[in-house]
Amino acid sequence: MPPETTITIDALLNDVASVPSLPLLYTRLDESINHPRSSIADIAKILSEDQGLAARILKLSNSPLFGYFSRIDTITQAVTIIGIQQVRDLALAVSVMGLFKGLPEDLITMEHFWRHSIGTALTARVLATSQREANLERFFVAGILHDIGRLVMFIRIPEICRNMMTTAREQQLCLYDVERQRLGFDHADVGGALLRRWKLPIRVAEPVEFHHRCNQAGQFPRESAILHCADLIAHAMEFGSSGDRLVPTLTPGAWERLAISPFQLPALFSQIESQFDEITTALQGAAS
Repeated sequence: MPPETTITIDALLNDVASVPSLPLLYTRLDESINHPRSSIADIAKILSEDQGLAARILKLSNSPLFGYFSRIDTITQAVTIIGIQQVRDLALAVSVMGLFKGLPEDLITMEHFWRHSIGTALTARVLATSQREANLERFFVAGILHDIGRLVMFIRIPEICRNMMTTAREQQLCLYDVERQRLGFDHADVGGALLRRWKLPIRVAEPVEFHHRCNQAGQFPRESAILHCADLIAHAMEFGSSGDRLVPTLTPGAWERLAISPFQLPALFSQIESQFDEITTALQGAAS
């Protein structure tokens, strides 16, 4: 079946009324962080304006994600101890989880969708830790956002998505392969385009865009490979669902790029499994 040339990524994203904008609080937070005269107190004040967001960031701060021995009781402490950039990234992840409401239940169950996203985020962070990567929260954010393009597609072209999901199920294909066959692009392309439109850092947008074809990433092939492998592991461990019934195909060379010994895998999987429920509980208020 030839691609439906009348449907483009720009057309999907141009409907301002349907496609959510980047949360205003995150925009204000980012501006404050980038202002030379801004202080930790200024940043903490902005975060504290949204009590739900602040509470979830504190839960994450005290979760196994960071493993601090002493309790973090205030947003100011969180910003000071965890770091300004890291707290900003966590705020982005939490904020975006509250954006998409009222999607058709026959297409996606949002609880399952966010469970898969959280599983991918946690796995990406654990893999990045094993690689001694800096600023681990960028991997967590990319994991939370990696399938956001599919939500845009469910909002904008629900009937076509229903048809593609039926085709994927009947022909035992990965849904993203059906998306490419039918549309000429997939949900990862839509997600990357949305994040670029939101002016998010390329270090997050590119891995999201290329998480199903990480060998084609330009500036961040290593980050893209980590996210790609994290998505596969989250599927294999059955952490929720974003619409795909099959475990995605491993891109040749992706696992080799991470250079993780098979002997490390049991410990990594155990770490992911032991942390998943607590991290999900800390974040689930954002997705309700």
